[in-house]
Amino acid sequence: MLQPKRSRRRNMHKGRMKGNAQRGHRVALGSFGLKALEPAWITSRQIESARVALTRYMKREGQVWIKIFPDKPVTSKPAEVRMGKGKGSLDHWVAVVDPGRILFECEGVSLETAQEALRLAAQKLPIKTKFVVREDYDGK
Repeated sequence: MLQPKRSRRRNMHKGRMKGNAQRGHRVALGSFGLKALEPAWITSRQIESARVALTRYMKREGQVWIKIFPDKPVTSKPAEVRMGKGKGSLDHWVAVVDPGRILFECEGVSLETAQEALRLAAQKLPIKTKFVVREDYDGK
């Protein structure tokens, strides 16, 4: 028996944030990283705000990698609108973050500078985070 053709349009579901990160949980590109300790949706504005704080403190020295990308659309209906009449319009984009995920990485600066820069970036995010150092970092 033939299956009916499925629609090309895919609705993005909310999903559940269960368990720890399966990928992106190790510092890969830089020497220092900022690791998420809680599950959350992080908006593109929060990511950009953290990036600006990070690069400003580092005075554009070294290199910064943003390891998360906001690829999930979030919709919302206007205030005081009755139920029904379809799905709301696109409001913003979020990145789904699981515990253990590395959010930002940096290198080319001292340990103290990286620690303070990532602390300032963490203040812009809605979750608890932890400063991590690459396993084979030798302090040069």
